[in-house]
Amino acid sequence: MQEIERKFLVDMALWADLEKPTPVRIAQGYLFKDPEKTIRVRIKGNKGFLTIKGKTTGITRTEFEYEIPLTDAEELLKSFTDKALFKDRYEIPFAGNVWEVDVFFGKLGGLILAEIELNSEDQSFSKPSWVTADVSTDPAYYNSNLIEKL
Repeated sequence: MQEIERKFLVDMALWADLEKPTPVRIAQGYLFKDPEKTIRVRIKGNKGFLTIKGKTTGITRTEFEYEIPLTDAEELLKSFTDKALFKDRYEIPFAGNVWEVDVFFGKLGGLILAEIELNSEDQSFSKPSWVTADVSTDPAYYNSNLIEKL
């Protein structure tokens, strides 16, 4: 399966004023990561997931995600990852798309990223006023690299 995703920074002041739905808490860590591929374990709310992602080319990469038992995800995070990052995810509908907005905690506190999944790299879309710089191709904003700042 192909994932085509654009990622943006968020204006904190405009975000603070926005009416938002209840977020879902996410904890995630990496079982394996290098520039060619990553294997991630994630707890999203009360569900566990294992995700395998290939190398990013442009804004596209191969992605396989599987739901796993929550207890397995908890054990994998505890026993097989060095670090975990924590964030709240908000799903914000805007102009016919859903923006996933991640508000990070801990050492990454203050970072807010908005992502939109697309059907093609050249798909047009409208950006909300609270979306700022496009960081889609900046590896510094990949979760697999952000976790190194913890």
